[in-house]
Amino acid sequence: MRLLGQDWNRVKTGRGIACKYRALHEQSRLSRYFCCNLAGTPLNCREPQAGKGGSQLGNLFITLVLGAALAAGTGSAIAGRNAPDADEAPAVRLKLESNAALVLDQESGEILYGKNAQTVAPIASITKLMTAMVVLDANLDPEEKIQITQEDIDLLRGSHSRLRVGAQLTRDELLRLALMASENRAASALGRSYPGEMEAFVRAMNLKAQLLGMTGSRFADSTGLSSTNVSTAEDLATLVRAAHSYPLIREYTTSTGYAVRLGGRRPVAFHNTNRLVGSGAWDIGLSKTGFINEAGRCLVMQATLAGRAVIIVLLDSWGKYSRIGDAKRIRKWLEIASGHVAQPSKAASTRVRRQFSIVNSRNSPNS
Repeated sequence: MRLLGQDWNRVKTGRGIACKYRALHEQSRLSRYFCCNLAGTPLNCREPQAGKGGSQLGNLFITLVLGAALAAGTGSAIAGRNAPDADEAPAVRLKLESNAALVLDQESGEILYGKNAQTVAPIASITKLMTAMVVLDANLDPEEKIQITQEDIDLLRGSHSRLRVGAQLTRDELLRLALMASENRAASALGRSYPGEMEAFVRAMNLKAQLLGMTGSRFADSTGLSSTNVSTAEDLATLVRAAHSYPLIREYTTSTGYAVRLGGRRPVAFHNTNRLVGSGAWDIGLSKTGFINEAGRCLVMQATLAGRAVIIVLLDSWGKYSRIGDAKRIRKWLEIASGHVAQPSKAASTRVRRQFSIVNSRNSPNS
């Protein structure tokens, strides 16, 4: 068995398996191929070479052990509060590319699947769900005009935005764009316009996290651009459950598109960053994506799958489409387990046909 090419992704995402393999390699004193350190960082991928004490029998033994571990999904089930035992849970047969994942029954709170669910990691724009809750909890005027300023420009990562400095949008418009299109300047403006400005806003975010029992979480800004916005898959499941109770968050995160007039001849169209919300095959009640280099590609959703309301958390997916692939694998896994074949829902089909809302937004800084 080679740990090169297509097999590398499996090793990178299966840190426990990789570490177990290295222990076997050291114990057997074989000079064998090994592709990552304890953090999953690539080191030196190479072909097997015979070393001192090595033999073809030793090669075969290690290959069989590693293959069995990969097939069994070692390390994919967590010892969560309600997580089933690894020996009993069908979850061990679900193989995901995300480094941390959680599937939670929304009604009962039962953990259906867990993988590194208590590991603290950067969460990128998943942060914006907390931003939205803090804004809505403050009962601020949704129609108040807020101007995009130089303070809202992303100097940390240089991310692009079509909200130019000087543009004015209502707080409600900024909230919609931050949740649906993950607009960083919109999220920054929401935090900056909070009473007490950004410092007070971040304090409110962390207080909200404490009140929700998110003990592994810490927030540093309203956008998620800072890698010091961290959480765990378990905490984010709690966050999604709480956010799902806000009607506007449910609506805005599942809108397929929205258009705003920013002073030009044509409205500027924004689209949802999760392409699954536009699929008639999915019944999604809440969605948020995220990406920075430190966090990888992330996705959280509330969805009804196989007749069951579930919360899905996928963190640090390796590859552009891995988080979407993982969501589809989870759906198939639940459908097979329940014997349920999903049909496109009327609600989901309606969302596909939803027309863009066009809002006239003045861009004069003095208006």
